[in-house]
Amino acid sequence: MSTPLRVLIVEDAPDDAVLLVRELRRGGYTLTHRRVETPEAMNEALETQTWDIIIADYSLPRFSAPAALQLMREREVDLPFIVVSGAIGEELAVETMRLGAHDYLMKGHLARLVPAIERELREAQERRERRRAEKRTRREADRAESLLRVAARLNTQLDLDAVITAVCEETARALNIYAVSAYLYDEQHDTLYLAGAYGLPPTFMECPHSFPRASYDQYVPREDLVIVLPEVHSIAGLFNGDLAERLNIHTMALARMVRKGQLVGILNLMIFGEEHLFTENELALLRGLADQAAMAIANARLFEESERRLKHLQALRNIDMTITSSLDLGVILTAIIDQIMQLLHVDAACVLLYNPQSSMLEYASGHGFRSRALQHTRLHMGEGYAGSAALERQLVSIPNLNLSTGDFARAPLLTEEEFVAYYAVSLTAKGEIKGVLELFHRAPLDPDQEWIDFLEALAGQAAIAIDNAELFNSLQQSKNELTLAYDATLEGWSHALDLRDKETEGHTQRVTEMTVRLAQLMGVNDADLVHIRRGALLHDIGKMGIPDGVLLKPGPLTEEEWAIMRMHPVYAYQWLAPISFLRPALDIPYCHHEKWDGTGYPHGLRGEQIPFAARIFALIDVWDALCSDRPYHAAWPRDKVLEYVRSLAGTHFDPQVVEVFLKHFPQLMKIDDRRR
Repeated sequence: MSTPLRVLIVEDAPDDAVLLVRELRRGGYTLTHRRVETPEAMNEALETQTWDIIIADYSLPRFSAPAALQLMREREVDLPFIVVSGAIGEELAVETMRLGAHDYLMKGHLARLVPAIERELREAQERRERRRAEKRTRREADRAESLLRVAARLNTQLDLDAVITAVCEETARALNIYAVSAYLYDEQHDTLYLAGAYGLPPTFMECPHSFPRASYDQYVPREDLVIVLPEVHSIAGLFNGDLAERLNIHTMALARMVRKGQLVGILNLMIFGEEHLFTENELALLRGLADQAAMAIANARLFEESERRLKHLQALRNIDMTITSSLDLGVILTAIIDQIMQLLHVDAACVLLYNPQSSMLEYASGHGFRSRALQHTRLHMGEGYAGSAALERQLVSIPNLNLSTGDFARAPLLTEEEFVAYYAVSLTAKGEIKGVLELFHRAPLDPDQEWIDFLEALAGQAAIAIDNAELFNSLQQSKNELTLAYDATLEGWSHALDLRDKETEGHTQRVTEMTVRLAQLMGVNDADLVHIRRGALLHDIGKMGIPDGVLLKPGPLTEEEWAIMRMHPVYAYQWLAPISFLRPALDIPYCHHEKWDGTGYPHGLRGEQIPFAARIFALIDVWDALCSDRPYHAAWPRDKVLEYVRSLAGTHFDPQVVEVFLKHFPQLMKIDDRRR
């Protein structure tokens, strides 16, 4: 009886191919054969038909046996390959064997062809059986390795999604199953929900999949940790029967994931199109994987809960830090709203502040809204959901605004927002209502008690922040009013001096404004300018202690009278130093008669020993005195005063102050002209 044989012949000479075919038929083979002589033809032959053996000439015009072997390696084709050549040396024959040929023959010795083919076919069959055995062994080793790999992989994961992904992937690989899904148990709602899958279409994961636990227990008794359901498409009312029908699932293996006697979830193995008989070893492996998965999921949930609580604590700390680092109510409310939206996973939030003057709740800050409509919110206490939350000082929750029968006072303002869920909580501090925190979400919310507790904690922090900001603003307003009162008093004192000395009327206001401007030009900061202004206003306050006979004397003063006059800086120091509010302003009243060369009074200070503010004021004071009519001299022309000031640089005045004064002289004169 003849043996069928499919032979691919790589040969450019048709006659030689005929000889090969004739020899094989003589050896008892029924042949299916094809001759090729180019790489393209061999490629096409390998793609379109299955062959038992390849016989090749060593050298062809456009091809060769080594090239054919290379092509087989590239295509990962494992077939017996015999070289039959008319002239091939021993070295080429050895090289061809090294490249993968199984035998070589000379064309003059074709009697050896049939035995060589029989031998190579036997060896090819043995290689295939070896590979199958190796594959089985490797599969079993892979399963054992998968258990270790799952354990190692799960032990390094604390992210729940990553754990579920690893469980599904490794279970599929360990059991050589195409598709695996994992359902987790939600104790709050007594349901099982799809948490992850492997081998299922991406669109499947985009759809919600959950069902009551009772519908699962109906088919899988609680005492069975693993169960196989054959022909699931025929089981009426199966918990995920729609999935079985859509995906042509024939067999399911279900394994409970249990931790400390509590259900964690189930692993669902799916076989498509045909029945699959699970071995005892596979089911035992599945139970082990389910145990590992339950432990890893429980750990991930515990870690997730710890992380969530840590984030909550960090959020409260961040709000505390915001409250202590800023008293700007806008900044504080923005920070609180950002934290709320991130951690409570809502689409929008806003704060309504209570205005005690109008008894209204008014929009203060918000984020996540598509329009600005809610920024015009003004509600009476008790009006709408927010007003009710404020009046009753309790949480108001509306799971679905579209189905609510209550009166949502701002419903017309929310037509574009498409909000579904709504929460409002009162902001109360020290027993007083401060406002309302509102949360909005464009999908249903199903918060647990931890979510509610955290919302109320955030509301408490927000109320404290608002109370602190209001207290600070009140204190700031009181401080500003007190500062204005101080400054008004100082201006009153300076005006009283001008009224006493008619000849210097207007002098104080002129020198004050010019001194402040010159100090600005010399880079003095705003905080110090305040003290310079006060010092300039009070520069002659010490003259209140000078007798009228000396202060208002129309003629020259005697030496004794000059000694009395030179005491007015000392008087100024004695009167002002005890007032802590005015102590930073003492430099000008006390030292404005000191001179750069040390010849001034009351202490003869020299150069930079003289306070900077006093050096600036000294120049302005002399300028104004010489430009004004006095009992003892008429006003000088400005050009003459300018030359006089320039001449005193380095003796009476600080040269740097003189330089800046001269550089900005036109600008300073505008102040002088306006005040005269």
